Amino acid sequence: MKNQVLTGCSSYNNRLWKGIFHPDNLSQSKWFEFYYQCFRTYEFNGSFYRFPTVRIFQNWYNKTPENFIFSVKAPKEITHSKKFVDCQDRINEFYEVCKTGLKEKLGCILFQFPPSYHFSAEKLTQIIRNLDLSFKNVIEFRHESWWNEEVWDAFREHNITFCSVSHPQLPDTIFTDFPLIFIRLHGKPKMFYSSYSSKELLDIKDAIHLKSAFVYFNNTASEAGILNALELKHMLE
Repeated sequence: MKNQVLTGCSSYNNRLWKGIFHPDNLSQSKWFEFYYQCFRTYEFNGSFYRFPTVRIFQNWYNKTPENFIFSVKAPKEITHSKKFVDCQDRINEFYEVCKTGLKEKLGCILFQFPPSYHFSAEKLTQIIRNLDLSFKNVIEFRHESWWNEEVWDAFREHNITFCSVSHPQLPDTIFTDFPLIFIRLHGKPKMFYSSYSSKELLDIKDAIHLKSAFVYFNNTASEAGILNALELKHMLE
C-alpha cells in the first residue's frame, strides 16, 4: 500500500448508526456488507476478547471484496494477562491463524498493552524478541513512559510501528517516521464517545499527506466514530 491512506472504524454493529449511516430499512445482518461498500479496511477487535480461529477469519475473508484489508488486534491473553511473558507459542499461533485465515487481506497486527504496563529496557527487548518481524506489527501503549527515543529507535531498527493514539491521557503525537502510520482515535475528552472536529481531522489529513497509513476511529460508542470516518474519507478523496 505505497502512499495509500485507508480509513475505517473499530466497530460497525451499532444501532445508533441506523438512519445516520446504515439505511433505516437495512436489516442488521447486512450492516457489515454496507460498511465494506463504503470503506476498504476494518479493525477487527473481537480477537482481543476471544482467541480467534482460522475458520472465523476465513468467513470474514470470504464475505469481503478482494481489495479489503483487515487489521487485527491481538488477544488480551497475550498483552494483558501474560504481557508477552512465557507465551511465544501462543503469539506464534495467533500469527498463523491470522495469516492462514485472512491471507492477502491481512494488514497490520496490533498489540495493545494496558496502562499498567510501564516502560523498561527489559520489556522493550522482550517485545521485539517475541514479534514475528515478517508481519506488519503495530504496538499501542497506554502509558506515557513509552514515549521515548529508546523505544522509537528500537522500533525503527526492527521495522515495527509505534501506534499514534488520540486518548484522554496520552500525547497526541502522530508518528510519521515508522514503516507505516497507524492511528487509533479513541475519542477525547470522553473516551469512545467524543467526536473530532473538522479542524482536527484536517490536521490528521495534512500530517499523513503522501504517506502510507491506516486510520481507525474507535469512538464508536456513539455516532461520532462513523461520522468522523466518513468525513476524513471524503477529505482524502
